[in-house]
Amino acid sequence: MNSHNHLVDAFQRTVNYLRVSVTDRCNLRCRYCMTSHTRWLPKGAILTLEEIERLVGIGVGLGITKVRLTGGEPLCRKGIVDLIARLSKLNGLQDLTLTTNGTLLAQKAAALKEAGLRRINISLDTMDAAGFFNITGLNLLDTVWQGIVQAAAAGFNPIKINCVVMRGSNEDQIVPLAELTRSQPFHVRFIEYMPIAVDPHSAKSRFVPMADVQQRLEKLGALIPLPSKNGDGPARRFRFQDAPGELGFISSMSEHFCSRCNRIRLTADGHLRPCLLADEQVDVMGALRAGAGDEEIAAIFAKALAMKQGEHRLSFGGNCQLRTKMTDIGG
Repeated sequence: MNSHNHLVDAFQRTVNYLRVSVTDRCNLRCRYCMTSHTRWLPKGAILTLEEIERLVGIGVGLGITKVRLTGGEPLCRKGIVDLIARLSKLNGLQDLTLTTNGTLLAQKAAALKEAGLRRINISLDTMDAAGFFNITGLNLLDTVWQGIVQAAAAGFNPIKINCVVMRGSNEDQIVPLAELTRSQPFHVRFIEYMPIAVDPHSAKSRFVPMADVQQRLEKLGALIPLPSKNGDGPARRFRFQDAPGELGFISSMSEHFCSRCNRIRLTADGHLRPCLLADEQVDVMGALRAGAGDEEIAAIFAKALAMKQGEHRLSFGGNCQLRTKMTDIGG
């Protein structure tokens, strides 16, 4: 961690991780993310690659050591490989990672590695072709699998596979995805479904707590707990006996990990958001385009940090409804 981290919030949490949504656009139509009302932002309403580079550079100067690029689908963004090459040279940035749906990964994996990307996360909710079509609206499971194979061949390690578990949709995929870790060195992580931009009460029927997922997997064999490493994030980690890969459980709803939160987000339309699961945000694009200097921008980072709550208030029974859509904040 930078010895001079200036990003400490009101709860004494040091923020050293910036998630950057490089586009709101995506080439899939996942049901829990997209709605029929999803409209892409016009081009001028999203940050240019140069603006992203400048903001990340200022963040790194303030103590950000890890950056994750998200979307929408970040590989849809023209110039993404060039952006990664430039960000990877920032002095003080220790970890540069990307979350992708994997559909464009096969053709870009080698170039991403060469540009200096360190690690990759692939969102994959099912290993079943029909199920994939049902969830995403496209028949691209083989393409995603090719992307995972190419990423491994390019030398990305570990490759993390993220699965959002939804009742009535992909519960039958928990075991096949977990079994991957017995034959491959992949890190498969199961994530609780979160009621984002939907009515929390109606969303409750789709929620599967991580405790249930873990119980199902314990029937396959003992889960050996792994010590949590600095920078692990919120996953509780395990592996099966003699498995080359590992399993992770992320309980965003049933067990908040807010007390350990070390992240802040930059949205594609140029806002800093202190929390994924709260609507507070502060505009940074306006200042940038009005010619603000680095110190003015640093003050906006501080302002966003000052809004960071002790914990998120989103629940399936509560009145706190998140208006923001997943496409706007990049998961």
